[in-house]
Amino acid sequence: MNMNRRKFMGVSTAAVLGAGAMHSGFAAENKYTACVLGDTNQGGFGHRMHLVWEKVDNVELLAISDPDEKGRAQIAEEAKPKRTYADYREMLEKEKPDLLTIGPRWTNHHVEYLTAAAEYNLHGLMEKPLAVDLAAADKMIEMIEAKNLKWSMAFNFRPTTIVHHAIKMVVEKGLVGDILELRGRGKEDHRSGGEDLLVLGTHVFDIMRYFAGDPLWCSADLTTMGKPSTLKDIYQSKENLGPMLGDRVNAMYGFKDGVVGYFASSRNSDGNGGRWGLDIYGSNGIVTIRLDKRPFASPVAYWLNDSTWAPGEENVAWQPLPDAPELGITDPRTENYLPIVTDLIKAVEQDRLPKVSMQDGRASLEMIQAVYESYLTGKKVTFPLKERVHPLIRLT
Repeated sequence: MNMNRRKFMGVSTAAVLGAGAMHSGFAAENKYTACVLGDTNQGGFGHRMHLVWEKVDNVELLAISDPDEKGRAQIAEEAKPKRTYADYREMLEKEKPDLLTIGPRWTNHHVEYLTAAAEYNLHGLMEKPLAVDLAAADKMIEMIEAKNLKWSMAFNFRPTTIVHHAIKMVVEKGLVGDILELRGRGKEDHRSGGEDLLVLGTHVFDIMRYFAGDPLWCSADLTTMGKPSTLKDIYQSKENLGPMLGDRVNAMYGFKDGVVGYFASSRNSDGNGGRWGLDIYGSNGIVTIRLDKRPFASPVAYWLNDSTWAPGEENVAWQPLPDAPELGITDPRTENYLPIVTDLIKAVEQDRLPKVSMQDGRASLEMIQAVYESYLTGKKVTFPLKERVHPLIRLT
């Protein structure tokens, strides 16, 4: 269903009808149309983001765009759109979809892509990480909020069945008692350090906030080849994600009620990615979440019912979470997106923020940028960060 452009001018509508007003074209039970924007040579289509709409019954995929001819043909074979385009602007102008997926992992064109989407008053889904720095992220969110557009981030681990259940059991049911600290790690593969912090840490920070709330402060330390990192050690990742620093990152965050959180990524001889996840330590035990457990590429979670945090004692062992639901996932690479995109549509219909929002993407990015801000200034920094330009850009 190609909808009238006026349906998206939600700012004036919301002002008249109040919070929770339903967008005129986005009503329950409606059929919607979508396009997917990607670029084989600029970060591709994320983690199979060209397929995010295939399991949504009330969304029809109209077209995909990719300036790379070979890549475009391959993606079209998999996604089965009605049409393909080399130029994403031509696609948006001709197709006039209701929804857009922005798939490239690289952040260097994210502002450009979202600017075009906002011009056409589109709601949609953006691949992570959100932007090169908070200055760009602020600009992007200002654009969508000015038109009351709803955008979700591809944080495809937090809304999974098992992580959602873990949050419920810990936060609502008090499974581990009082939360005392949280410990997160990256994959610690060839990207260990700064790149790991951005690419994989973004998921850890997104989930961490849902256990402990927004952070109050950050203090961090970085090293390169065993020595304190300097501006001479700045490097660019193979993917165009902005400047990086350090092959070892240690960061500490303060949350309300004295709760502390840690994130670390260190180059090491293992490098198998198995530690990527978050552990929640409480007064009555521990919940551990591993975000990418092979061969299923889906999160797993376990519970240690012991206040001493000492597995190995008699009758103390890791066990599944109480009332853990059946996963029922056959293709995590696409099915993990289903809760995000179905909620996105409901968010537009109900005129509310998506549960996995672009604003969440900025909050996660702020925790990442705070690491560099703290280390390079030699100070504990508080949130929200006053400096919005990336310190590796600002200080060089």
